[in-house]
Amino acid sequence: MPEGEKKSWLRRRAEGAIRGGLTRAYETVRVDPGRFLMQMRVAYGLPIASFREVYTLEVEKLDEVAESVIRSGMKLAAVEGAGFGLGGIITIVPDLGILSAITMRTIQKLSLVYGFELNTDDEIAELWIAAASAAGVDISRELLEKEVVNRFVPKVIQRIAARASAEVVEKWAGRLIPIASSAIGCALNYYFVRAWGERALAHFRKKHLEARRRFAEKQGKLSAPPSAPSLS
Repeated sequence: MPEGEKKSWLRRRAEGAIRGGLTRAYETVRVDPGRFLMQMRVAYGLPIASFREVYTLEVEKLDEVAESVIRSGMKLAAVEGAGFGLGGIITIVPDLGILSAITMRTIQKLSLVYGFELNTDDEIAELWIAAASAAGVDISRELLEKEVVNRFVPKVIQRIAARASAEVVEKWAGRLIPIASSAIGCALNYYFVRAWGERALAHFRKKHLEARRRFAEKQGKLSAPPSAPSLS
């Protein structure tokens, strides 16, 4: 098979796997808000009874939880990548499907950490705009305004999959090396979730601060926001 044709085949398979993983994360393996709220209270010690109460907490505390969420996603993705990496190029497609779902669940949790509960069409759309931003895809607000969410989301998923698959085919070439493929898969998955998680965190944090600012303006108590965090 010519090299160009092989790359085209792998690109199509990668795009399909990412699209499938994101779609499953949206339709069947969404984060349970109630369980995650309990986790925020018990595991992270946040004194809240609802997600709306995160606006009463210091932003730095939310940043700590968000960074912990990303690190958990990174570790899970690394373990998954190491396991599937043993299969070399053969297991790239199932690996990408699971990696996409892990990444999307991480982004969903970040949305909840910053107080966006995904209860409304606007919040669901914002989740996917954040996912697109994390993938380096610019989604025009005009597109959203012309579409209902059920039509908007599949279009965004397709754009994300097309963009991400190009990156995957380039960077995942090391999976062709049998001995090193497990370590390479572990590292690639780890840094994939880290990069997407950091960009999604920045997106939701910005939206969170805007919401705080609007509330403060109404109360006449506008204050300067704290500096943005960096994931160590």
